[in-house]
Amino acid sequence: MAEPIALTALALDAALGWPRALYRRIGHPVGLFAALLSWCETRWNRASHSAAARRLFGIATLVLLVIVAAGTAWAAQYLLLTALDGWGWIAVAILAWPALAQRSLFDHVRAVGERIDAHDLPGARTAVGMIVGRDTATLDEAGVARAAIESLAESFCDGVVAPLFWLLLLGLPGIWAYKAINTADSLIGHREERWRDFGWAAARTDDLANWIPARLAGVLLCLAGGGGWRIMRRDARNHASPNAGWPEAAMAGALGLRLAGPIAYDGVMHDKLWIGEGHGTAGGGDIDRALAIYLRAGAMLWLIAGGAAWLR
Repeated sequence: MAEPIALTALALDAALGWPRALYRRIGHPVGLFAALLSWCETRWNRASHSAAARRLFGIATLVLLVIVAAGTAWAAQYLLLTALDGWGWIAVAILAWPALAQRSLFDHVRAVGERIDAHDLPGARTAVGMIVGRDTATLDEAGVARAAIESLAESFCDGVVAPLFWLLLLGLPGIWAYKAINTADSLIGHREERWRDFGWAAARTDDLANWIPARLAGVLLCLAGGGGWRIMRRDARNHASPNAGWPEAAMAGALGLRLAGPIAYDGVMHDKLWIGEGHGTAGGGDIDRALAIYLRAGAMLWLIAGGAAWLR
């Protein structure tokens, strides 16, 4: 049953994304995760607590979040499949739809390319600032384009491959448990002093949840890009994350670009390793090429889900 649910959710997301009108009215489910994380962090991540205590509270926060997300999803899936008999899977697919980000990722990255093509560097910086955490105010055109391409590659895993993987594996509870973990990592899984202990469990669990999907994403991007295998194998570990480097290196290799390198966060420059080889002077055309690879890789995911449904 998970396969037709996955295909329907993919189709809904590809066609509609998460509509702005719907977002304005009800927000997005991850907003509820963020609210719960904020509530726990305010009460439990206090400077007066020892490092060990903050780590334990961080574990408790993650467990609570996953129980709420997966438990609610399991109850909804059970009730819908039971009450609606043969049609419940459609309702389950609708509930899985917001956890996917194919359309929104494409739209956000394309917006960056459009601003670059229009020679609107301030607009391009603003657009890329919507999808990256680094400082963007001083990025030149190449830096903006690289940031957009890097985000596209990394988010192909976080926003598409991994949610679909967990949906196929564990159904609606799986996809929403993953989104809860990924949201926790985004909000508290940082290395700064404030978050290092409290966010430890979120960061490590997210690493585990993305281990297979990240490598699958890298393979799909290499297949879709017609190359990049050597760079993926060589440079995937140049990234600080044990997972994000795989799709990023695959995209860099497929495009023949250098990505990553020194990056500024909150005014502090971080001397990160380069990923890929060739030139680093990316532009709007390179974003278009990256989006084309992304679309082909996404089509392969549809084939995987369809093939699983056919074999079932």
